[in-house]
Amino acid sequence: MAVRKLEHVGIMVRNMEKSIQFYTEVVGLVHLYTMTHTNGVIRLGFLAGKESGETELELVEGYNGELPAEGRVHHVAFSVDDVEAEFARIKSLPDVVVRDTEITTLPNGARYFFFEGPDGEFLEMFQPAAK
Repeated sequence: MAVRKLEHVGIMVRNMEKSIQFYTEVVGLVHLYTMTHTNGVIRLGFLAGKESGETELELVEGYNGELPAEGRVHHVAFSVDDVEAEFARIKSLPDVVVRDTEITTLPNGARYFFFEGPDGEFLEMFQPAAK
């Protein structure tokens, strides 16, 4: 197992700009960047503490605006060095549901896949883009 750290927590939002303003002005996070997912619909905004380098907050716009408030936290992501090795390892486990049929690559080069925890919670193995 090669988890390095808790990568990010994804929160679904209705309005990216309004949410970025809230998390920067009210919470005090720093907006790192925003991008459109490769599907052309979902927008992703990433924020972190002023002394970034650890866990980030990912805002997800355009996924599903109908979830109740307690369903807004979409997933928990873990950083890994080799997402392909983790994909193969997780897929080989008998009682783990892998949500993706392949690894997704974002426009910035980051790669990820989703799988389910024991209660159906979304978990993500995430290999950050090369810096």
